[in-house]
Amino acid sequence: MATVQTTTYSADTAITFDISSLATSSTFVTGRNSTQVDNTTTKYLDAIVDAEGITGHASTTNTVGQMVQLYIYGGDTSFATKNIGGASGIDGADGDCTLTATVLQSLIFVKAVSAVVTTAGLVYYIPQFSVAQFFGNVLPKFWGLYLSHNFAGALAASQSALFSFNGITYTAT
Repeated sequence: MATVQTTTYSADTAITFDISSLATSSTFVTGRNSTQVDNTTTKYLDAIVDAEGITGHASTTNTVGQMVQLYIYGGDTSFATKNIGGASGIDGADGDCTLTATVLQSLIFVKAVSAVVTTAGLVYYIPQFSVAQFFGNVLPKFWGLYLSHNFAGALAASQSALFSFNGITYTAT
């Protein structure tokens, strides 16, 4: 009898990542990191991240080419005990952070979404993506997101529940 692998997706799980009114950073070194996702209990083989639309400042027009950049970080140890970039860096808790250019380059770039028109309050979309693909197809024990932008003004307010994921497991039957 043949073994059949069944793919199972977890319930939609919110990622704590409040990008409300996130200030601009011309070099993308000032941004916000999400609360880390702890995969040590669930042991998902992958996670598919979904992002709702990110809204630019309601009254400040952007320049064509300005962008939102999303990065991912991951590791074998909790970032609460071993952060990236020192006291103001990525610590595994949802919060603003300031990185050096070297630390920013150590994160894994996921996607940039650029302004293509000069209209205030536009919504920018980041397509769903697999986390494991960025780590050699192995989901790290701990992972999270970092977002920065260089728009003319801060991002819109009330953007605290935009990111979520579904964990993936395989069951042999």
